[in-house]
Amino acid sequence: MKNLFLIPSLLLLLALSAISHAEIYRYITPEGRLLLTDTPKHKGYTQLVKTHRGWEPKKEDYHKAANKRALSRHIRKAADTYQLPYDLLHAVIRVESAYNPRAISKAGAQGLMQLMPATAARFDVSDPFNPADNIDGGSRYLRYLLTLFNNNYTLALAAYNAGENAVIRYGHKIPPYKETQHYVRKVLKLYRANKAS
Repeated sequence: MKNLFLIPSLLLLLALSAISHAEIYRYITPEGRLLLTDTPKHKGYTQLVKTHRGWEPKKEDYHKAANKRALSRHIRKAADTYQLPYDLLHAVIRVESAYNPRAISKAGAQGLMQLMPATAARFDVSDPFNPADNIDGGSRYLRYLLTLFNNNYTLALAAYNAGENAVIRYGHKIPPYKETQHYVRKVLKLYRANKAS
């Protein structure tokens, strides 16, 4: 099946219904284009399954303790390498991707630590869907932000979400974006809970 680009929802439903016997995968490019295929080219594609509500991403439980444990050695290595709190990295990954190594945001952020393509390139991440590469690159970025903002976790996390220029532009304060303010609160709450457990 050839890739389909930004087609109307009715045509999309008809196309999917006609090929319901095949495995269908979805990918949203960093530019926001929707691609559908039965032959995914990399790990960023998400399989779609037919449900009573229509076609939806295949649900996988990335919150399972087994998956968290499998990633913990990469998180521990990055924490040691970049002198970051291990529990903070877990909190960032949980909020960013819920431990889903194939996560892609609407804005095009990819992988466990939701790296934008430009950030991945900046921190030498060759495969953002590879857990070890993604965690290493995201951790390097977080270490850079903590150094930039004098180890202020609040500002570093705000910059991780909104970009360092936004934090600087708003006078070294959390930008007045609801998403960023919620993000910082959520990560810090999880971080404190992780440390306490």
